[in-house]
Amino acid sequence: MIMAETTNISIRMDVELKKQAEQLFSELGMNMTTAFNIFLRQAVRQQRIPFDIALEGPNTETIAAMEEAERISRDPSVKGYTDVDQMMKELLADV
Repeated sequence: MIMAETTNISIRMDVELKKQAEQLFSELGMNMTTAFNIFLRQAVRQQRIPFDIALEGPNTETIAAMEEAERISRDPSVKGYTDVDQMMKELLADV
């Protein structure tokens, strides 16, 4: 078996992230070096980042709340306020 020539790399990361990753990889029976090599081999093989990268969007509950807020804002029967003091006065009167 021919050993490939190796090189060292240096990566800066959050201390807690490193601890969590080392724990995970240990449970999977590997170390950080092996995990990085797996990642890099997959990236080269697939010619892309080997997983989806996306911005986190709002979940279903948040979308529903946003839609409800929009419906309420367009409802002419819902009282609106331009004066915060007046709004607070009326809110506190209901307590």
